[in-house]
Amino acid sequence: MPDSSEANIAAADALTLLLHNQHAICAAIEEVTQWLSENGAGNAVANAIAVMETLDTNAQGITDAIMRLRDS
Repeated sequence: MPDSSEANIAAADALTLLLHNQHAICAAIEEVTQWLSENGAGNAVANAIAVMETLDTNAQGITDAIMRLRDS
C-alpha cells in the first residue's frame, strides 16, 4: 500500500486533471454563451452565466484541496 505522501500526490494529480477539464468546460460554455448572447437568447445566457459562476467557485475549492494535498 502506498504511503500517505504518495497517495496525496496521486490524489492531487487526479484533481489537477479534473480542474483542467473544468476549465475547458467553462471555456466551452463561455463560447456558447457568447453565441447565445449574439443571437438573442437572453434566458439561456443568464443560465449559462450562473453555471460558469458555479464552475469558478468549485474550481477554487478544487485548487484549495490540491494545495492542501501537495503541502501535506
